[in-house]
Amino acid sequence: MYDEQQQPEHGPLAGFTVGVTAARRADELGALLQRRGAVVLHAPALRIVPLADDSELLAATKEIIQRTPDVVVATTAIGFRGWIEAADGWGLGEDLLERLRGVELLARGPKVKGAVRAAGLTEEWSPSSESMAEVLDRLLEEGVEGRRIAVQLHGEPLPGFVESLRAGGAEVLGVPVYRWLPPEDIGPVDRLLDAAVSRGLDAVTFTSAPAAASLLSRAEERGLLPELLAALAHDVVPACVGPVTALPLQALGVDTVQPERFRLGPLVQLLCRELPGRARSLPIAGHRVEIRGHAVLVDGALRPVPPAGMSLLRALSRRPGWVVARAELLRALPGAGRDEHAVETAMARLRTALGAPKLIQTVVKRGYRLALDPAADAKYADA
Repeated sequence: MYDEQQQPEHGPLAGFTVGVTAARRADELGALLQRRGAVVLHAPALRIVPLADDSELLAATKEIIQRTPDVVVATTAIGFRGWIEAADGWGLGEDLLERLRGVELLARGPKVKGAVRAAGLTEEWSPSSESMAEVLDRLLEEGVEGRRIAVQLHGEPLPGFVESLRAGGAEVLGVPVYRWLPPEDIGPVDRLLDAAVSRGLDAVTFTSAPAAASLLSRAEERGLLPELLAALAHDVVPACVGPVTALPLQALGVDTVQPERFRLGPLVQLLCRELPGRARSLPIAGHRVEIRGHAVLVDGALRPVPPAGMSLLRALSRRPGWVVARAELLRALPGAGRDEHAVETAMARLRTALGAPKLIQTVVKRGYRLALDPAADAKYADA
């Protein structure tokens, strides 16, 4: 019998497939997911214009040097470092640092604070919450009328931030430290979309609003948007690093999951709870069986299952213990055609993959059923 206390040898995400749409820090996120057992499908939904090639950043940097602002808001560590490095490359680094030493410099969080200090600067203030809303509250309380405020943009919208400052009478200069463009190779994005709508993904992660918007836009171009939205609503978990990232999805009615702290580590930890929590767990033939995305846990042991077998198992698990006809199982098989022999072949491979043939019973002339434990029959009788 299954020992509930035994320690699994696999990670919490074993048997699940997770899509990664990030362009920046995708390797780091992918490694975190893989170390916990996930299969990762990487499809950068956008690309970043290199800072040194960005004419918009150069123009904003020159303007700051020529007309020093009263306040500079630094929003991301990588963006702030990149800005200083790009200015150095243009021969403007010392001039920029000299201007920044004389302004009220606000850093959004501890990582940004570290980047500011690494540049030889000192921030005047940093919110404990890492929230742009708290930065905005401070500025409005100080009063912004007639003040010149430079805001380091970071590829994502800052809803209401710039508008509120301008409404308060401030002159706001955006500093676009990097810009998003569509990916040069759209193939990986299309493969991720195909996997999502066919339920080959269990979750898809978003670390920026532009990536979410880009994926939705590509789905619309291909006529797949309704199917993608349906998948994200029911079967594929949309996991966003924070509320700003989730905005394009929420605008289309998609509910997302988000960690309490807007970091990659907490995002992965959230999926480690969320995906196993959604997996179907059943007592079958004296075993504990947990049905995951592309694998099954049988008494805690991970059993990879071919796609056809997973399709059959999901069809059987929708009504545990009930007989499912071969014709219905045939419809569940991807691209199986009309030959019910395909069901028998896929079923034989499924039983082999599970390593416990008695989990699935053959009901002569009728079909197949999961051998649900008698004690569980009443629970699922009306399923």
